Amino acid sequence: MKRKLSVRETAAVASLLFGLFFGAGNLIFPVHMGQMAGSSSPVAILGFCITAVGLPLMAIAAMAISRSESLAQLAGRVGKGYGLFFSCLLYLTIGPFFAIPRCASTSFTVGVAPLVSEGQARLWLLLFSVAFFALVLWFSLRPNGILTYVGKIINPVFLVFLFLLVIASLANPMAGLRELPPEGNYETQAFITGFLEGYNTMDILAALAFGITIVQVIKDLGIENAGDVAGNSFRAGIFSSLLMAVIYALITVMGAASRGVYPTSENGGIALTQIAAHYFGAFGQIILAATVTLACLKTSIGLVTSCAETFSLLCPRVPYRHWTVLFSLFPLMVSNLGLTQIITVSIPVLMFLYPLAITLILLTLCGSFFGNDRRVYVSVTAFTLAAAVLDLLNALPAGAQEALKLTGLLTWVRGNVPLFSLGLGWILPAALGLAVGLILRKVQK
Repeated sequence: MKRKLSVRETAAVASLLFGLFFGAGNLIFPVHMGQMAGSSSPVAILGFCITAVGLPLMAIAAMAISRSESLAQLAGRVGKGYGLFFSCLLYLTIGPFFAIPRCASTSFTVGVAPLVSEGQARLWLLLFSVAFFALVLWFSLRPNGILTYVGKIINPVFLVFLFLLVIASLANPMAGLRELPPEGNYETQAFITGFLEGYNTMDILAALAFGITIVQVIKDLGIENAGDVAGNSFRAGIFSSLLMAVIYALITVMGAASRGVYPTSENGGIALTQIAAHYFGAFGQIILAATVTLACLKTSIGLVTSCAETFSLLCPRVPYRHWTVLFSLFPLMVSNLGLTQIITVSIPVLMFLYPLAITLILLTLCGSFFGNDRRVYVSVTAFTLAAAVLDLLNALPAGAQEALKLTGLLTWVRGNVPLFSLGLGWILPAALGLAVGLILRKVQK
């Protein structure tokens, strides 16, 4: 029985992992983080890589170890209803609610916005998003291998241009890191802020959603034992993760150096456009716009297809074609909020989902120590869920907090719940839930 993939097979799986995870969001957030972090960029990168590289790798290993055939089955260790709730919310987050519309908005911000006047930007965003999602819908209804084709062509072109941009930035930096004071929370909490910034990539959510795809690919290559599948998944993930970590570090430094010429931008898409124009002029900006748009188109087609397939299985009465149309039309409307607004709205949802995703992954990886006892899963998730709701409320815009009359509650929580003001208030409740679960297991055993 085959137990280990060859070097070539491992490289192929690693390439697949990179293609699944690295999209436009993985580009714009490190650039913007670099601009904000300035001289604190090295510390911020460490925090960012934990949530954007390390945790997705652990998620893939967890999916392999659990032998689960879907995310709903994995989360169903807490309860069948919770498994359905968690998987639906996760797919909607990485799909039509945020990730898909963010792809269209990023493409517009990088490719079209610099070419039109500010007064016409709204109209052009609408026209661009209509054309973008018309293509997404057309390809999603007729895949015919387009994902593989575009992935093999567009991703390499995108990476080649990205490395040219990075090399130009390193060879002729706009400023040195030491000259750039950090801004905002990066002044005093660079590591934690970078850690939370990694949430925006949504890669840990994507790893849970698409981890079963990686597991199936490895099984198709002849690996049958669950432990061997997990080991090979982890080895392939190491190669992919190292590449992503290096790219994140280079992009962050490039973004930081850009502050020597440009002010801190509203979002990473604007910063990336400015950097490309600075080093390669109008031609570089056009190439960047084309590659980012095509990469986002590929990602959107994949997300629409995956979400439509998932929901057609969860709700068989609604056929795949109808879900595809819905998951193309809804992001079309959301994308017209603009990239900055989409990012702002998504943060509270990510602050809610990430603690639940992290604890589910850790429980799965450590399940053998407590016999995968459901009481432990339920207890940890219940305590974490309560804390995650507070994190969601705390991440709401100030106006929404005032309208919901949350100011007094959140002020009290910030003063009494450890780590809450840092966005990590769920850690101690999760630990308390683990202790309660283990006690219940021991007593009732």
